[in-house]
Amino acid sequence: MISSTNNISVRVLNRAREILALERAGIEEVEKNLDENFLQALDLILSLRGRVAVTGVGKSGIIGRKISATLSSLGTPSFFLHPVEALHGDLGTLTKEDLLIAISYSGETLEVCELVEIVKRRGIKVIAMTGNPESPLAKLADVTLNTKVPREACPFNLAPTTSTTATLALGDALAVCLFELRGLSSEDFRRNHPAGALGERLKVRVKEIMLTGEAIPKVLTGTPLHEAVYILDKKRLGGVIVVDRGDHVLGIFTDGDLRRLIAKTKHLPEVAIDEVMTKKPKLIEENRLAGEALELMERHLITLLPVINEDEKLVGVLHLHDILGKGTFKFTV
Repeated sequence: MISSTNNISVRVLNRAREILALERAGIEEVEKNLDENFLQALDLILSLRGRVAVTGVGKSGIIGRKISATLSSLGTPSFFLHPVEALHGDLGTLTKEDLLIAISYSGETLEVCELVEIVKRRGIKVIAMTGNPESPLAKLADVTLNTKVPREACPFNLAPTTSTTATLALGDALAVCLFELRGLSSEDFRRNHPAGALGERLKVRVKEIMLTGEAIPKVLTGTPLHEAVYILDKKRLGGVIVVDRGDHVLGIFTDGDLRRLIAKTKHLPEVAIDEVMTKKPKLIEENRLAGEALELMERHLITLLPVINEDEKLVGVLHLHDILGKGTFKFTV
C-alpha cells in the first residue's frame, strides 16, 4: 500500500495531477478548434426524420456508445452500430432517413472507413469525429468535427486517453445543444428516465424534499443587513428569505447579491435587509412536482426557491441540490 507520507506518494499524486492537466488541455484544444462545422452538424441532425447511428471500434466504440446513450437521453433518438457487425448484416438497421456519426481519432480505422463508404453510397449523411481533418474518414464525411488533442496522457503517447476524454466531451456538447435547440424541458428529460433516480426525484412533490423548520434561512422584514448576512452564512444555502410576521415572502437576498453589494459599496452598509433584497422572488407551491421546481430554477437561473402553502405562507425552501440528490434528501429506487 502506498503511504500518504513518503516520497513515492508525492510523486504519484503529482503525476496524477499532470495527467488530469493533460486531459484538461485536450478538451481546451477541442474547444479552441470548435467552428462552423459544429453548427453544420447540429443542422444535419435537427433536419433528420430518422435516428442518429454512432459507430467506432475499440475505445472509440466505447465512447460512441456513451455518446449515443446521451443523445437518446436528451431527446435525439440514437443507437450504436458496431462497424464489423454492420458489415455482416446490421447495415439493415440504417435507413436513408438516418445519419451516421463515425468516430476514429486517426481517421484511418479500416472498418469505420469501409462502413462510411458504403453508407455514403446509400445517400446517408455522415458526421466524422476525428483528430485528423485530412484523414480518409474526414474526406468521406459530410461534416468533420475536429477532436485533435496535443498528446495522449499515456506516457508513450499511444493509449487513447486524452483523445477519448475530449471526444466524449464534444459528444456531450452536441447532445446538450440539440436538447436546448429543440426547446425541450426537464419534463421531457423525466419522460426519458421513468426508472432513474433523477426521474423519480422529479416526480415527487416539492413538500417531500423541501427543507423545513429551523433549516429555512429566513429573517423578518426590518432585520439589519449584518444580521441577515449572519443567517445567510449560518444556514449555508446561498440565500436568506425575508418574510413579514405572517410568514408571507417579501423578498430574497443571495450570496450573489452580497458579492455585488460589497463590490459596489466596498463595505457592508448599515441598512435593513429590505433595502437590498430582491423583491417578489420566484416561489413554488408545496404540492407542485419537483420537476416543475427544477424547470423554474433552470429558466430563471436560480438555485434557491422559497416554498409556500395554499395560504401563500412560507413553509419550506428548496435548494437545487435537494432535487439533484446531493443534499440531505436521498431518494432511493
